[in-house]
Amino acid sequence: MNGVLIIAHAPLADALRQCALHVFADAADCVAALDVRSDVTPEQTLAQAQAALGRLPKGGVLVLTDLFGATPCNVAQRLVKERPCQLVTGVNLPMLLRALTYRHESLEELAQRAFDGGSQGVMQVNPALPCPPANAPSSE
Repeated sequence: MNGVLIIAHAPLADALRQCALHVFADAADCVAALDVRSDVTPEQTLAQAQAALGRLPKGGVLVLTDLFGATPCNVAQRLVKERPCQLVTGVNLPMLLRALTYRHESLEELAQRAFDGGSQGVMQVNPALPCPPANAPSSE
């Protein structure tokens, strides 16, 4: 099984992890979060990321970051050279939930599924359309 490591500006990484565990409580051991703080150097952040990576089960790891070109992504780019990893940036909750749903697939397929989930989870909603009733069954 693959692990998932979220590296994002504080407090986003831990918040996303907590949201995901609300849906996938059984995934606690295979998803880790690193909140990157502005008062920590990139070298210190890399050491923290290496420690977080070491706590995940052996095997592949999907690393999700929030913003390409920012410190979390730059650290992740250095990190993924150390272990079989795939890196996807632009993390959002649909992406993370899709990744956890398919965490048993190959690492390459997992990265593609996460990318697709993140992309498909972004949409413009027409406010003129009626909302479903509050007691309607969920599509999750």
